Amino acid sequence: MTPPWRRAVLWAVVLAASLVAAGVLLQAFSIAAYVRGAGSGARDLHVNGGYITHTVEIVAFVLALVGLWGAWRLVGLALLLPVIGTAQLFLIGDTDESGGWVNGLHGVFALVVLGLALALADVGRRALRANRAAAA
Repeated sequence: MTPPWRRAVLWAVVLAASLVAAGVLLQAFSIAAYVRGAGSGARDLHVNGGYITHTVEIVAFVLALVGLWGAWRLVGLALLLPVIGTAQLFLIGDTDESGGWVNGLHGVFALVVLGLALALADVGRRALRANRAAAA
C-alpha cells in the first residue's frame, strides 16, 4: 500500500497536470480572441497565462519525480512537460514580422504540451486507482 504522503503527492500531480491542460486551453482562447480584435487585455492574458502555466509545468515535474520515484519512464514523461514547454517558448519567433512560420510551431508545441499534461494527469489517476484497488 502506498504511504499517505505519496498519495497526496500523486493527487497534486493530477491537479498540477490538469492545471497545465486548462492553462493551455486558456492561452489558445486568449490568443484567438486577441487575433480577432479583443484588444491588449487578451494578449496580456495569453502572456501572463503562459508564465503561470510554464511554472506549473515545472511544479508538475517535481511532484511527479517525488510521487513516481522509481518509475523512470513515467518520470521521463513528466520531464517532457517543462522541456517541451520551454522549447515552445523559444518557438514564438518575431511576432511583428509578417509570415513568421516559426510562430506556427509555437502553437503546435502547445498541442504537444496539452497532450503531455493530459497523459500525466491520467498516469497520476491510474496510480491512485491502483493504490485504491490494492488497499481493498
